[in-house]
Amino acid sequence: MTKRMQPIVWDRLRLFNAVVEAGSFTHAARKLQLSQSAVSRQVAALEESLNVSLFYRHARGLMLTEHGHLFSAVVHDMDLRLAQGLARLAESRGQADGPLRITTTITFGSAWLASRIARFHWQYPEIAVSAFLVDTSELDLLARQADVAIRFAEQTNPNLIQRRLMSSRYHLYASKEYIATHGMPSTPRELDHHELIVYGNDAEIPFKNFDWILQVGREPGVERKPALKVNSVYAIYRAVKSGLGIGALPYYIVEEAPDLVEVLHDVAGPTFDAYFVYPEALRGSKPVMVLRDFLLQQVRDDASLPSSEIESLSVRVAP
Repeated sequence: MTKRMQPIVWDRLRLFNAVVEAGSFTHAARKLQLSQSAVSRQVAALEESLNVSLFYRHARGLMLTEHGHLFSAVVHDMDLRLAQGLARLAESRGQADGPLRITTTITFGSAWLASRIARFHWQYPEIAVSAFLVDTSELDLLARQADVAIRFAEQTNPNLIQRRLMSSRYHLYASKEYIATHGMPSTPRELDHHELIVYGNDAEIPFKNFDWILQVGREPGVERKPALKVNSVYAIYRAVKSGLGIGALPYYIVEEAPDLVEVLHDVAGPTFDAYFVYPEALRGSKPVMVLRDFLLQQVRDDASLPSSEIESLSVRVAP
């Protein structure tokens, strides 16, 4: 006779979701601020109530069973529906409060977002913002690893909504110390005689023609030899700031660096767009809408951006 399924304790679903995302009881316990044994016991109790095994347990971590995959999809769908319901409830109350998790890259989050979030907190103290800054792998908005994101490529998932936040260009910068020692180049050709800092073609390039500084003013296919290759925009900034040489940087990372000067003002690098992205389930969420409008206003108020570079466009991602 088949064992009867027991009633589910709802809090165990949250624990199950955390374990699926973390891949182990230990990492999930750390995230939830619980003991590893407590998380393990609760998941075991959930499996007992369902009368199925949800995980294969092995030395390197956990792997979902076939039943686990099925149940994970059900719980994920419930989570999305709950988020949508809470968003509608918040909208009906007309209040902007509660937790809000935002994710973006380390450089953009540190250089541009962090100071603006301080202003946001002053205006909306009831919204508790958490920022998750990552470069290696983007957090999954549909899996509720974050509520909103600022990303630098158009999203193609039909369950995500995006709005272009800003469009900006890279320009060349050097430290005042470097210019005093090596002189200010007056033409792109004179970059041949300067130390150049680039992202490096063996790294994951974030934009097309990212190392244009090696080619500008030269014959096609003939590149300069850089002084340094590094796979981090922030590291390029620090190297430029140290006086090593000339590097291409976005405006937002140098806006509070008075010791840096722009080089070859009329020579502009590639353009990149930043998008404010959130899941369809949070359409109408008051905190999300308030943050979106606040950041758009911050871009408009930013005196460092030419008016042609702050045009915003609201779009619904097509399938």
